[in-house]
Amino acid sequence: MPLLLTCLSLCWLACANLALAFELRAQPIAADTWMVEADTGYFTPENGGFLVNTAFIATEEGVVVIGSGPSRRFGEQYRQLIEQTTGKRILEVIITHKHPDHFLGNQAFSDVPIRADAATTAMIRAEGEGLAENLYRLVGDGMRGTEALAPTAPLPLGMRSIGGHRLEFLSVPGHTQSDIAILDHSTGVLFAIDQVFNQRTPTLPNANLANWHNALNTLQALPFKLLVPGHGPVSRDAKPIEATRDYLTWLDTTLQSAAERGLAPTEVMQLPIPARFAQWGEAQAEWRRSIGFRYSQYERAALPWLTPAR
Repeated sequence: MPLLLTCLSLCWLACANLALAFELRAQPIAADTWMVEADTGYFTPENGGFLVNTAFIATEEGVVVIGSGPSRRFGEQYRQLIEQTTGKRILEVIITHKHPDHFLGNQAFSDVPIRADAATTAMIRAEGEGLAENLYRLVGDGMRGTEALAPTAPLPLGMRSIGGHRLEFLSVPGHTQSDIAILDHSTGVLFAIDQVFNQRTPTLPNANLANWHNALNTLQALPFKLLVPGHGPVSRDAKPIEATRDYLTWLDTTLQSAAERGLAPTEVMQLPIPARFAQWGEAQAEWRRSIGFRYSQYERAALPWLTPAR
């Protein structure tokens, strides 16, 4: 019996380790530039939380990595892929904003500068542990060994020349309280990350819609040739920017109208999603989540007498 239990335990461990392997493919998108395209669903044990596109640029000085992914295990496999693909050392990692699927792979890059702007670094220090715990609940064993490692170096805004690439770092808040986009003027690649979603429904737990619209206007005015969204495939035009703006406008006006009509949240969830958005990844689920995140704000604005007196 002990031998049988030992064999079963070894089999279980082997299966668990297989389940934790990610199918990562470096997709070349421009000179010296690759993207790893992610699943467009939601966090599950099966996808290990790998929902966000990551990218890397092999400069003459070393590799600039954009995003470290959702877990230590992902970060380790991602780093191996980068080094095998480029044959170069990792120079630095850029964290564009505070959402956990973008920075919880940081442990795999702890020996190099991990850069973020001051606001994002402060939020990760304050909220990182809770964000990691939430992913543990959603993803389970795939998060094993993951701890929230905050960025370790500043990320100055503006232009930087790095190993033959002219990278411009832009502040474009809206998706969260602080977001960074990166335009490589040497290749024309715009890393818009989570300010732009392509064929995947935007997420809004920390969004400021007015700021997000301003950010989209800023991004659309840039001289890019190729756009890397946070979720979904790359694009050679501004259509994903326009589609993201269209969705945010529809959501805003729909929630405002529903609040003015006095609809309950459960009634709002039953409202139809326009056909142009209905086929996007997680359309129905994100609509419901957005109502949970945001609808009370619209109710308070439309029906201020419902707000308890202080």
